[in-house]
Amino acid sequence: MNPISIILFEDNERLRESLVYLLNNTDGFKVLADYGHCNDAASAVKVYKPEVVLMDIDMPGTDGIKGVKMIKEAMPLTAVIMFTVFEDDDKLFQCLCNGANGYLLKKTAPGKLFEAIQEVMEGGAPMSPSIARKVLNSFNQGKPKEYNLTPRELDVLQLLIKGYSSKMIAAELMISFDTARSHLKNIYLKLHVNCGKQAISKVLIEHIL
Repeated sequence: MNPISIILFEDNERLRESLVYLLNNTDGFKVLADYGHCNDAASAVKVYKPEVVLMDIDMPGTDGIKGVKMIKEAMPLTAVIMFTVFEDDDKLFQCLCNGANGYLLKKTAPGKLFEAIQEVMEGGAPMSPSIARKVLNSFNQGKPKEYNLTPRELDVLQLLIKGYSSKMIAAELMISFDTARSHLKNIYLKLHVNCGKQAISKVLIEHIL
């Protein structure tokens, strides 16, 4: 099986070199390129066509929030995981709304980072625990709109927000993989979205749960 192809955008040279070394010396991963800024992020992903991008937020020139949008417009299928020190709601929600597939803090252990990259390849939305709590807490603010989601669909949606992949949702709820995928398809239809990241963004913005 081919290793997961990755590009890094991180202005801390020491950290960037450490990440490149760790990933390239771990089975299943291959860093194609690394950059200290994301000014040319769109061009980079078009050239290298990575499966996953690890993106810092605070970088010289174009920041990572805009960088996510640039990458998603250039290569929509490339998964972007934010890898940052920032925990504030504003940056978190901006990144998710711009298409980020995951949000990890830099204090994340290397093993958890590797798991997150695998998870995002399976369709999950990995988040550090404190970030997941912020997302879940946002559900309790404001009056939710009605989308006629069933209790089971709400269960599935909450797990999707926590970063669970379809396979993980099926295992957690003790249902078949096909049933989990069917629930997700119905959720996307009812929310008028096309994928998991759009569903997460809509839930955050409209406080659906």
